[in-house]
Amino acid sequence: MSSNTHPAKRAALYVRISTADRGQTVENQLLPLQEAAARLGWTIVAVHRDEGISGARGRDKRPGLDAMLKGVTRGEYDVVAAWSVCRLGRSLPDLLGLLGELQAKGVDLFLHQQALDTGTPAGRMLFGMLGLFGEFERAMIRDRVMAGLDRARSSNKRLGRPPLPPIRIERIRQAIADGRGVRETARLLKVSAAKVVEVRRGMLPLPASQAST
Repeated sequence: MSSNTHPAKRAALYVRISTADRGQTVENQLLPLQEAAARLGWTIVAVHRDEGISGARGRDKRPGLDAMLKGVTRGEYDVVAAWSVCRLGRSLPDLLGLLGELQAKGVDLFLHQQALDTGTPAGRMLFGMLGLFGEFERAMIRDRVMAGLDRARSSNKRLGRPPLPPIRIERIRQAIADGRGVRETARLLKVSAAKVVEVRRGMLPLPASQAST
C-alpha cells in the first residue's frame, strides 16, 4: 500500500553496553536495528545510547533510557526498538513496567534478539503472555511472604522489631527530663527519633517492677 495510506512509523532506537560486555559495541547493536527499520519501512528519528552502564541501574542512572522515555511521553515515537530485552532491564518486572509505559502511549516495542514486535498480532499475544507471567510472579512472591508470616505466627515468633529493654526506655525518659531534644537523645542513645517520640508521649510505659524509684 502507499505511504500516504500508512505513514512510516517514527522509530527510536535504544542501545546499551556495560563495562562487562566484552567485545560488544553499540554499533554492533545498531546495525541489525537499522536493517529492521529499513525492512519494515520505519523512519529513524532518534538513537538513544547508554555506554558503560549496567542494566541493573535505574532510569535515573541511564540518561539514554530516560531521554527515550521522555520522548515516548511527548508522543515523538511510534515504535521503540532495542537489540535485546537485556538491554532494557534485568528482570521481567522491568520489561513489563517499560511495556506498560509504551502501551499507555500507543507505542510499539521491537526486540531484535527475541523477535518480538508488539506491532504485530503475534507480538501483542506475546505481550499478553508476558503480563500473565508477571502477575504469576507477583502472586508467587506474595504467597511466599504470607506463608513465611504464617509459619512465624505458628511458631510464636514475634513479628517486627523487638521492643526496647526497660532500662533503655528509662534512659530516654531521663534524657528528655534533663531537657535534651528528640534528635539529640536519639543520637546519644542510638535509637530512632520516632522511638524517642513514642517514649515522650508515654506510648511505651515501663512495667511497675522496672520503674525507677
